[in-house]
Formats: sequence, C-alpha cells, structure tokens
Amino acid sequence: MFILTTIEDLIQIKPQDFEKPSAQAIKDAINEKYANKIVPNVGLCICLWDLLSATEGLIGHGTGLVNVNLEFRMAVFRPFRGEIIFGHIKNSTPEGITIDLEFTSEVFIPYQNIFENSEFSPAENVWIWNSDGTELFLDKGEPCLFRVEQEEWIDQRPTIVQKDEKGEIIEERGTAWRVIGSMNQAGLGPTLWWGEQEEEEGEEGDVEMDGTEE
Repeated sequence: MFILTTIEDLIQIKPQDFEKPSAQAIKDAINEKYANKIVPNVGLCICLWDLLSATEGLIGHGTGLVNVNLEFRMAVFRPFRGEIIFGHIKNSTPEGITIDLEFTSEVFIPYQNIFENSEFSPAENVWIWNSDGTELFLDKGEPCLFRVEQEEWIDQRPTIVQKDEKGEIIEERGTAWRVIGSMNQAGLGPTLWWGEQEEEEGEEGDVEMDGTEE
C-alpha cells in the first residue's frame, strides 16, 4: 500500500525559515511542497522519509530564497492491484461509493463493482444488497474492506475558476488520480456482515458431547 520513492528536486528555503536548523528547514520545505500532493505516475505523497543528499545553498538574486538541490525519499500511497484495504464508506451516489482512508478519499467503487442484486436507495442515499431475500445496507461511515482493481490518472487542465452571479464557485478542479476498487466478493464490503456470519456459523457448529464433563 505504501512505497518509498526517490525524488530529485530543487527546493527553496524561505528567509523566515533561516532561524531553523538547516535539516529542519529543508524537511519543512520538502513536506510543504510534496506532502498530500499527487505526483503523476508516482502516487499520493504522504511525508518525507529521509534525505539522501543535498548541495550547498545558493541565494537567489532579488528574492532572498536559498536554492538547494536535494535527493530524498518520500513515503507514497500507491496500492497494488488485488490488494485488500480497510476503510470507511464516505458517501454513496447512483454512480457508486466513495471510500475514506482518513488520509485520502480518492477511492471509488463503481456500481458495477458492487455485489450483484444491489440497488441504490435515493431516499436514504445508500446502496442495498439483496442477499437471498435479506437487505444489507452499505451505510455511511460503515467500516469496510475493498479490493484494488486499478488506478485512474486524469489529465489536469489549467485551473479555471468559474463563479455564478453571487460570486460563488460553481466548478472545482477535479482530482488527478484515484483508486478504483470493488466490493463484489465474499469477505468484502462492510466488515459487520461477515463478522455476524462467522458468529452464526460458530454457534451452529457448537455441539455438546455427552460424557465430556466429569
């Protein structure tokens, strides 16, 4: 689910950070630029892992910024295909389900990848799986397991802010990357379903043996 990626880049240290120890100033600058950012064909950067090398800083003319060439490793979220991941249901629409992983919500389960005989309830905004006559709800906030099927990279256009007559933004820039998952196999979906099933099977399997007690 998490990988280490080596990155080489020119990082700029701001004058207000000169009072910090050099290592801390560099670390803060790297995290400010990369943490919680999506790097094309790399994944979602979480935080700096370690610093591999750094050149001497050069002060830029007229800016006061110190430019440092760095080589460092970032902890990156990029799950592999077939991986089973735990999350929570964030919201549901007729198109599918969005999963929250606490640090990102760029996980989407299309309706085609939900259990067969499932339908969306507009009244409750949830998906419902009809399992042999029993309705099982994929409720908002429910802990669940999903399988990673693929990742989707989306070309980003330049940021264009559109506003209505009241000055409110009517279109926001979409994500550049997201994970596409599935919940159509036994053991996937809300964990509560399968926990209850195991308990029922365990109760049915308990058999009292005569003569076992002294």
